[in-house]
Amino acid sequence: MTRAAPGPFTATLLPDADFLALKAEIVARTGHHYYQDKDELLWERVRRRLHATGLVGAGAYLARLRDMAQGEAEWAALEAEITIGETFFFRYAEQFAALGETILPALLERARPRSRLRIWSAGCASGAEPYSVAILLRRLLGEALPDWRLSILGTDLNEAVLETARQARFSRWALRTLSPEELQRDFIPAADGRHWLLRPQHRAMVRFEKHNLLSLLDGTSPLQFTDYDLILCRNVLIYFHPEVVLRIVRALSERLHEGGWLLLGHAEPNPDFAEFLEVVNLPGTVAYRRRGETGLAPPSAATAAARPLPAGWPGSPPAVTNPAPWMPVAPTSAFPPGPAQPAAAPPRPAAPPSTAAAQEDSGAARQSGAGWLDQVRAQADRGDLLAASQACAAGLREWPLDAALHYYEGLVQRALGQRAAAERAFRRALYLRNDFVMAHYQLGLLLLDEGEAAAGRRALAVASRIAHAMPPDETVEEGDGMTARALRETARLHLDTHPAGTAR
Repeated sequence: MTRAAPGPFTATLLPDADFLALKAEIVARTGHHYYQDKDELLWERVRRRLHATGLVGAGAYLARLRDMAQGEAEWAALEAEITIGETFFFRYAEQFAALGETILPALLERARPRSRLRIWSAGCASGAEPYSVAILLRRLLGEALPDWRLSILGTDLNEAVLETARQARFSRWALRTLSPEELQRDFIPAADGRHWLLRPQHRAMVRFEKHNLLSLLDGTSPLQFTDYDLILCRNVLIYFHPEVVLRIVRALSERLHEGGWLLLGHAEPNPDFAEFLEVVNLPGTVAYRRRGETGLAPPSAATAAARPLPAGWPGSPPAVTNPAPWMPVAPTSAFPPGPAQPAAAPPRPAAPPSTAAAQEDSGAARQSGAGWLDQVRAQADRGDLLAASQACAAGLREWPLDAALHYYEGLVQRALGQRAAAERAFRRALYLRNDFVMAHYQLGLLLLDEGEAAAGRRALAVASRIAHAMPPDETVEEGDGMTARALRETARLHLDTHPAGTAR
């Protein structure tokens, strides 16, 4: 392996035979075709393991992976490096709205005679997705929950993130879609003041196992992976070769109970899936169902009364008895004030691949700053907000006209409790791009949280107007899959909650 200079990315990387053999073995074992044309990125991940093991070069590392005594442990460590564990609670609000309004009520109605439901979250990372489903199911079932046998399984290739998931301990960044009321209801502040622990009643509903989706294709998947009422496999298939994706989705469909549902990520639908799955178009998203059941029979009146929909979703009745109704909010909603962070700063993050492109306009800057954005997101998703803040600062030194970097600086500063710095960052993003709808939205939430109702309402109104001019089902930039329609509805909820002339 020849490199021009030390660093995680090297512009003159020359893959040798050992590296190519290592890459081929990694792709074959994990199915991560994603790395097929990303040699520098893969080499960065491998270099971390070379540093940890003291080995030199791809050849020596490949020998370690093939070693009978040490290979499996090293594979586990490498898989932890090469899998991307970005996850947060209630990710993609429109899909959770579909779960709460349509999919889960239909499943509960159908399964009521046997009072049994089996759910699989494939590629669950640190557990936010299956825990979100558990919270939602508890809300839907209410007092009837003890009468049900619920099985919620989260699986991942990465054993390290599964151990994190079992601890059910999350940073505020992973909880960024939750309001302060929801945090208090479903989580307990950790002793360190920087994390939150999922309440035991939710944690007990989910179990975790290591599982490789490729095992569905070669017959080695455990027999218990079958007869599911709902499978979620979101933002996992993007790493696989398209031909493998089709085979995996077909295999997942075969693991569904008749009439069972499958939810994929927003970027993962494929018309070919209609050959073996029923395509169901729902507001803001597409879902799939195993054939064998036709129509979407609404829950009976008795079932609907026993399991009301979460208040605040479109079409749901207003809450009457619940003082803190659940509603999906756009990503990175308000955080409660956090304690001061430790003074010790992590090492300066490594630079992304260098580029000689000049910053001719903000669009060019945004494209060129993409490597820094990836670092910011990765650090924040790991809960290291100080490192994320440093990555923002380093990226902005190189790309000061990147509106998205300023926007993420605002999100990170707000998560750190630095409200004034967050406001300045959001306003800089809007100075560079006045049509940045999420920056208007987040600035509005911040100002409302600071008691500046008039200014906050103005910012939210601008966000709503911009979203109104977009096609309803178009996803909003930096909105984590939020559609324009969903953002308009969520902004309206906040405007109704904070009428003119009031302060929070």
